[in-house]
Amino acid sequence: MHQHRGKSRNSKVAHAPKQKISYEKKVDPAITEYSVRALNWLRKAEFLMSAPKLNLCVEDTGYEIAFAGRSNAGKSSAINALTNQKQLARASKRPGRTQMINFFSLGNPDQRLVDLPGYGYAAVPEAMKIVWQKELENYLIHRESLQGLVLLMDIRHPLQHFDVMMLEWAYSRKLFVHVLLTKSDKLNRGPASKALQEVKAQLKKMKLQFSIQTFSSLNKQGLEELASVMGGRLNFTLEQAAEFDLASIPDAEADDFDDADFDSEFEETEFDDALDAELPAEQAPKDPS
Repeated sequence: MHQHRGKSRNSKVAHAPKQKISYEKKVDPAITEYSVRALNWLRKAEFLMSAPKLNLCVEDTGYEIAFAGRSNAGKSSAINALTNQKQLARASKRPGRTQMINFFSLGNPDQRLVDLPGYGYAAVPEAMKIVWQKELENYLIHRESLQGLVLLMDIRHPLQHFDVMMLEWAYSRKLFVHVLLTKSDKLNRGPASKALQEVKAQLKKMKLQFSIQTFSSLNKQGLEELASVMGGRLNFTLEQAAEFDLASIPDAEADDFDDADFDSEFEETEFDDALDAELPAEQAPKDPS
């Protein structure tokens, strides 16, 4: 007997109500009733299991969205901020500790968030890189319940080689991608908006019609917009949304999601110092003091 395997990535899935997003408005129009309810739903996330290989993953049924990105993109911080759980996605300063595919259930085992291994970490031995790449490809190619990717990029240096490869590959597979420009708090508002528009222009030039937004785990900027996108792709229906309160769940302290604490696999401070030295003075974030 064949079990239901969920809708394939080429099937029509439920989407959040369409809305025109303007990143210049002070009041974020992405914050709708649906997005707030979806965010409260995502905060019910619970760790399900970890698997080193595709054949050891949770049963391939239902719907799941995977978070992917370079090891320095702030992936763990984004997941923790989105779910309001400061250590749900555990990160390590040591390469080799996050090679597992991690699954989180969202109140229903058939609605899942997936944390994929970070890619592009230079200090990892070549043999380990090859193994990671193979298992990542196996998951992306063969996972029928996969409805799309949230691809994270540091807003200060987006569209690196591996990012472009992932975008082009996803497009060739007709796989939905939502681009998340993380660490927007590291730039002032003007440079952040400029970076967003530049990445949009590059995606258009590459003929890639993927959605994109800015995001900050530290400032909690962009949570509702991301929740709305994920809800639509994970079949979070309006009927299901009605079960969740519109009242906001109290947030954890902002410092709990600082990328300096939860970024994966390398010393963030050394990386930031090197990167800030390369930024023009007008793009560097102002000293709050």
